[in-house]
Formats: sequence, structure tokens, C-alpha cells
Amino acid sequence: MNVALILAGGTGSRVGSDRPKQFVEILGKPVLAYTIEIYQNNPDVAAIEVVCHAEWLEYLEEMIQRYRLDKVRWTVWGGETFQDSVINGINNLKDKISNEDIVLIHYGAAPFTSDKIISDAIRVCEEHGMSAACTPCYQLMGSNDFGVSRTWVDRDKFIQITCPQCFKFSYILNIYERAEEQGILDKIEPHTTSLMFALGEPVYQSYSDQTNIKITTKEDLDMFEGYELMRQNHRLFNEDRFAKRTDD
Repeated sequence: MNVALILAGGTGSRVGSDRPKQFVEILGKPVLAYTIEIYQNNPDVAAIEVVCHAEWLEYLEEMIQRYRLDKVRWTVWGGETFQDSVINGINNLKDKISNEDIVLIHYGAAPFTSDKIISDAIRVCEEHGMSAACTPCYQLMGSNDFGVSRTWVDRDKFIQITCPQCFKFSYILNIYERAEEQGILDKIEPHTTSLMFALGEPVYQSYSDQTNIKITTKEDLDMFEGYELMRQNHRLFNEDRFAKRTDD
């Protein structure tokens, strides 16, 4: 079984909104609802768990009902940090899924992810026990030296790690058990892959692309609104074209 673990516990202060960025409404719908729908509509994903900011749990439950997100089987309180939220999520799954099941960790404010990205993430995870969606660095890169760049950086030597990050359940349990034993859980942020690097584990790359971003700023919200309008227009165009063919 493939299970999506969607993290919606952050505050998203850089967006400059009166609410966490995952709950900002775009075209009348919260960003988080768009993100959950990615997995709701994906046939390879059987269940969804949402780790949510405690003050927004009631709002989340109402949202799940409103948009008929019936794959959401569990909602869990978020923690103080990213790692705490992931730990809360995986602890809640311990008596609910098997060690061979795959957990896809996804950011609640990352609504751009495609089915192609999810499919390749699962494929690589099945082969290696884990995967992370990775995007090549397409822009020129240089060092950041306090307002001036002094050193050229070879972009081909780096990748951008995004989501989903997939793990066989036994694998992610082992990562967090080892991290706790070594006393690095409260020292390494902000991601599970950060713990893997600290533990000397390789991160296996799966497909991603430049559209697969996490909303961080107000400009990202504007970009998603335009992206969603484009998708809606494409759907209307295709429905209209199909209707005309049917009439003919």
C-alpha cells in the first residue's frame, strides 16, 4: 500500500497572510485542498494522512468533508518542528500499515506535483527503499557572499530536492531510530533527507521538474493561481471539444 503523509503544520510567515500558507484560498479553495487532491485522484495511492497545525484541525476536518477527500483516513497534530511533525505522522501509522508499505512525504503547500512525478517516486522507492523527487539546477549558480557573488558554482554538481520524498515504512522508522540514538534529531533540520545525509545514507533521485515547487512567498501564490486558471481553461477546452465531437 502507498500512503501519502501530507505535512500541514507550518505557519508560512513569509507569505505575509493572516493564516498559514497551506490554508490560503486560491480561486475559493485552500492550497491544502489542491495538494490533497493530487493524491485523492492518484490511483496508486490508497490512503492519506494529514499532519496539521493544531489550531487548524477543525478547519481541516470541514475541508475534507467539503471537498469529499475520502482517502484521508487519519489527521494528526503537527509538532514544533518539521522533524516533530514527521515523527508524529509515522508514529500514528505504526499499527496501521506494514513495514513494506511506502510512505510519500509531501508538503501541504506544494500543489504543483504531477502524477508523473509521483509514479517515478514510487518506482525508485520500490527499487531502493527510498526516493526523493529532484529537479536539476537550470539557472546559473554562484556563491552567496553577503550581497556579492565571488565564486562560480557548477550547477551540474547539484540538484534541488523537493517532494514527494518516499520511504519504505521500515526504512524511515530506521532513520529516525538511528537519529534518536545518535542525538541529532534536534540538531539537524529541516528534512528527513537531512538526517539521511548526516547518517551517511545516499538519497536516490526520482523525476521532478521546474513546476514542482513549494509555495513560500506571495509571488508563489500568484504563480499557482495562474497555473490553476490555465488548468481549468484546458479542462473546459477539452470538454468543449469532446462535446462537439459527440454532437457530430
